[in-house]
This record gives sequence, structure tokens and C-alpha cells, in this order.
Amino acid sequence: MSIGGITYKTINGKRYAYYQWTENGKQRSRRVKDGEFAELAAKIAAERAQKESLRGVLQGMVAEPAAVYSAAPNFKTDVKIGAQLPRFFASVMKWKKRECFATLHDYIYGENNDRVLILYGLRRTGKTTLVRQLMGEMPAEMLAKTAFVQLSSRHSLADVNHDLKLLESLGFRYVFIDEVTMLNDFIEGAALFSDVFAAGGMKVVLSGTDSLGFVFSEDEQLYDRCILLHTTFIPYREFENVLGVVGIDKFIEFGGTMSMGGTNYNTDKFTFATKESADDYVDSAIARNIQHSLKCYQHEGHFRSLQELYDAGELTNAINRIVEDVNHRFTIQVLTREFKSGDLSRSAQNLRRDRFKPTDVLDRVDIGAVTKRLKHLLQIRDKAEFSVGIGEAHRAEIKEYLDLLDLTCDIDVVNMSNLNAHMSRTVLSQPGLRYAQASALIQSLLLDEIFKNVPIAERMTIEKRILDEIRGRIMEEIVLLETKMVRPDKQVFQLQFAVGEFDMVVFDPKKACCEIYEIKHSDQVAKEQCRHLLDAKKCADTEFRYGKILSKNIIYRGPAGTLGDINYLNVEEYLKDLI
Repeated sequence: MSIGGITYKTINGKRYAYYQWTENGKQRSRRVKDGEFAELAAKIAAERAQKESLRGVLQGMVAEPAAVYSAAPNFKTDVKIGAQLPRFFASVMKWKKRECFATLHDYIYGENNDRVLILYGLRRTGKTTLVRQLMGEMPAEMLAKTAFVQLSSRHSLADVNHDLKLLESLGFRYVFIDEVTMLNDFIEGAALFSDVFAAGGMKVVLSGTDSLGFVFSEDEQLYDRCILLHTTFIPYREFENVLGVVGIDKFIEFGGTMSMGGTNYNTDKFTFATKESADDYVDSAIARNIQHSLKCYQHEGHFRSLQELYDAGELTNAINRIVEDVNHRFTIQVLTREFKSGDLSRSAQNLRRDRFKPTDVLDRVDIGAVTKRLKHLLQIRDKAEFSVGIGEAHRAEIKEYLDLLDLTCDIDVVNMSNLNAHMSRTVLSQPGLRYAQASALIQSLLLDEIFKNVPIAERMTIEKRILDEIRGRIMEEIVLLETKMVRPDKQVFQLQFAVGEFDMVVFDPKKACCEIYEIKHSDQVAKEQCRHLLDAKKCADTEFRYGKILSKNIIYRGPAGTLGDINYLNVEEYLKDLI
């Protein structure tokens, strides 16, 4: 968004002030209220002064003369060139490549277009590995003109400018800059990379941990001068193909990063091995990502309603809490539904009833007490423990940033009885994160007083049943999210009726037709799975609203087949075919 300025209009003989600015390439305007004129004018003047000062610095850097350098260049940042590069990429050449590798390859080998390429994504989604794999395939003459620049918080934009000019003078044409968002002045000075070096014929690839900073720079300094390559979303297809790990349950437990060891990729301990490691990931890859990007954007002027949390030193904790709350609510919903349905007791039907009745135990569970214990496990502080309470405005803004990071996505839930009601469910693009926190909550549940006198066999059965239900719900989310991602021309949603629901509807508004799905974690075929799909009233209501039903499907973990006019689709095969 541009700084903008104040203009005046005369309407019916009266003069009015209007604030005009550019946002997302579009000219916008609003009337200035009488009481805010002085403050707004002062703010615009201050921001213009800061921008002019920065422009002067950049012009000075660009004008810096290229000196004659020795065979051992005096770089100000950490630069790898020449013989250092083969050692840098050797260990990753045996790994399979992510599908987005093709975009990176096309940028480097394609014609110069004066743009930089930004590798944008959360930590451990393969950004640096993509760069190393690309360098490893370069012919010798290209590799001799390639440099990898590693930045840290001790470096400045002036340091980078010095080294890029030095590399340029030495004939380097392919430069990969990692952790560029560590520069405090990156967002405000990002145009340097496109307007000076990319425009001069250099191919520049930027990557960094604070991926939200790239979103901000793309909206301003790099508007229409960059190519964004997203890495956060890792679909099941890539999980199986790149990591060599097969099975939807493995994806539910470990999916979301490229750090789990497999037959085709690295052998690091996976990111979501424990709740502690999952919490560390949320803190470093997500919460600090957002806070650092906001701190560096518009001279700390874009915190909006989050300013009070930032000033109180509580913004990072608040972001952690919102992420935890999303998973907390998900797990409680699963538990509540299970306790009410009695499904848990049915799973223990083969146990010795004379010693223990699961129904009796579950009927006595105090959901409030369980919730309190779960909140303690997650270390979610009550509002009273914050000097600034977390309100709905805070939650809404943090959710916006989680969406921008590709971590969360909303799936519409349509109520056939009230089509005007807008509901949705928030799904996570990293299922392993959700499962790690949810399974930890279940472990805490078994520590509740009500389970202390329950024999271990029964407790294990209850735990397995709840975790199976959680896996089933996460499997639903995976299918919904991946279907929505690859079919943007369709509407993908859940459809609820007075009794029952279709787990997924894929509606084609142009052709006025739809497909309906049930999603089951089971690997067995059973007639009751089809009951909603075969309900004549539900199908008639659906066709009236969304057109002809082209197919009725059950996605499950068993082999593909048919039962009457119901298609049974294997979940792994379904997800791999989503292209």
C-alpha cells in the first residue's frame, strides 16, 4: 500500500478533504474526517520523509563504484562460490524433488524478465533444498557464475548491495540469497533486487524464514516485479512421492514439513514428533515469523489492533495461543461428539462387561474438567493472565496472517435448513501439527480422576477409539482442503441437513451439477456408510439447489470398487489423482 496523499473536492460549494492511496495496484480514496485531518497529514509527511531518506540511501548504494577486487573477494556477508558449492549441494542430490522445483528451474533457465523469484513458505518445507538441488544440476559454466548468499541479523541491506555489486563485477549471474527477511530494512528496500540487479540481467532468488515479510514486500516494493513460489502446502501426493512414506495415517501424523526421514528424502527427526517439538515449530516458524515481519513493515506502523499486544511484549504468546486454540476447539469437538454419540462404548463391546462398562465411565466424564486440564497442558493462559486481553479483533487479524502463511484455510459448511447462515471450519495445511497437539490432549484426558481406577486394557481401548476418530476428522480435512486447492473453479463444502450431512460436495456452478461424498476412516465396506448418499429426500434437496448429482462416492482406506451406484474410492489413490 502506498503512502498516499490528501486531495480536495468541492461539492455543492463546500470543500472536502480526501485521502487517496494505492493498494494492490488499485487507486483508493476515502473522505477525511474533520477530527483526524491534522494527525493524518502529519503521518503522511513523516512517512514521506522516511521514504525519501531510504531512497537516498539506496541511490547512494547503487551509485557505489565497483572497485578492482583481488582473487579473494572481500564479501561483507556469508557468500559461497566456486569449490564451496559442490560441498554445499552434494548431500541432497540423491533426494527426490518437490513439484515446485520446475518453477524454480524455469526461472533460472528462462529469459530474463527483470523479476526476482521468491521462495515463500514456512520453515522445513524444502526452500533451501530446492536451491541446492538446482545448483547441483547446473552445467559447470553456469555453476561458475553462481553464488549462494547466507544472511543473518548482523547484516544490512547495504552489505548485500556491496556484495551483489562485487559479484556482478566478477561476472556472477545467478545469485541465491537465503534468510533475506533477517534484514531489518528488507521490506522497505526490496526494490533494490528487482530494479537494480534483476533489471541488469542477474537472476536473483530470495528465500527466508519470515515468509510473511515477502507478502508485504510483494504488495509494495516488489509489486509486479517478483514471482512468488509457495512451498508451505505439501499435498499427500508429494508426501508419498518425495519422502517415500506411504499411507494416509502416516500423512496425518507426520505431514506438513519435509523433515521426516523417508526412502527418498532426508533422515532428520520429524518436526511433529512430540508436542514440545510441535510447540517449538509454532513459536519459531509461525508466531515469530508474524511478529518480526510486522516489526519490519511500515516502520512498525502496521500492527493495527495488535499494537497493544506487541507493546506489552505478548504478541508472540498470543499468536501461539490462537494456533493452540484452533486445535483445542477441534479436539474438544471430537471428544464432545464422541461422548454424546456413545461410539466410544461401542468400540469396547468385546471387553469384559462384568468388570467395566465404558458407557458408565464416559457418561460420568466432566467435559468442563477435561477442558480445564487440556488448557493447562497446552499452557493456554486465561485472559486474566494477559495484561492485554485477546479480543475478537486480535483473533481476526492473527487469523488473516495465518491464512496468508498458507497454514489455515476455511472450508464452508452449508446448512440446507438455513442457507443464509455462514459457517465454516478452519483446517490446517500441516496435519502433523494438528495431530501432535490433539494426541497430547488425549494423553492428558487419561490422567483425569475419572479414569484412574479403569483397567489399562479399557483405557487403551478408549484412547485408540478417540485417536481413530481424530484421524478420521483430520482425514476429512485433508480431502476437503486438497480438493479445494486443485479445483478452484468449483465450490467445495460440507452440506448439513436436519439429520446427517454430506462430508463433501463439489459443485460446478457453470454446469449446474455436483458430486457428493462421504469420507470414512474405515478400510471396510459397510451398508450404513451409504445411508445419507442413498437418502432420496437429501438427494432431491441437493439436486434442487446444486443441480444433477453426477456421482455418489465414499472415500475410505480400502480398495476401490462399487456397491450399487455408490463408488468406493481409496483415499490415497484419490489424493494422488488430484492434479
